[in-house]
Amino acid sequence: MTSRHVMAALLLCAACGGQPASDAATSDSVAATASIPGPQATLPRAPDRYRVRMETTKGVFVIAVDRALAPQGADRFFELVSNGFFRDVAFYRMVPGFIAQFGMHGTPSVHDQWRDATIPDDPMRTGNVKGTVAFAANGPNSRSTQLFISLEDNRRKLDGQKVFAPIGRVVEGMDVVERLNMEYGEEPNYVRIARQGNPYLARWFPALDYIRSATVMTDPVLAEPAPAKPPTP
Repeated sequence: MTSRHVMAALLLCAACGGQPASDAATSDSVAATASIPGPQATLPRAPDRYRVRMETTKGVFVIAVDRALAPQGADRFFELVSNGFFRDVAFYRMVPGFIAQFGMHGTPSVHDQWRDATIPDDPMRTGNVKGTVAFAANGPNSRSTQLFISLEDNRRKLDGQKVFAPIGRVVEGMDVVERLNMEYGEEPNYVRIARQGNPYLARWFPALDYIRSATVMTDPVLAEPAPAKPPTP
């Protein structure tokens, strides 16, 4: 696979954002829009290290994020999780031996709020090995809400492009990630997801797996109290 093909494979699809929601949007979509705020003008600063518990239709996995690896990406992921963005969000692009991708919101109006909320690139400080989590991109400074989990060692395919800086990695439940449904591959259409959201996915790809909830956890290492100092002689 050439670097050109790999980049195309991880595009955020610029055409997705500019389309109005279709008639398939429901009252649930309206409620979701009201409860999920849009991006802040300034990224909130994430903790130096934090964990995110992802509850999915196949079980639970945990992502450990290290802000030192990719500060902008870690801050954006923290913002999205804290806002409840990942409720009922599909793993809509599953490529065996490559990636599991998620992050297009199932409510078109929520997607529209975030589609242009891009963040600057982070330097590559670690490689895209199996289990790492990084933002998808369609060129420099284009990361927004879509992320992928590397299902294999993707360093040779991705690292040279300098836009897929991992923010952390799956530290629990990689077996859950590997059980996510791969049958539809890359069939779900980006533009139709943007226009019609989850109703489109439910109709045409009923066996897709979803993130049901995502919760920020305090990193247990950071949560431990500092050791007591010995008394002064």
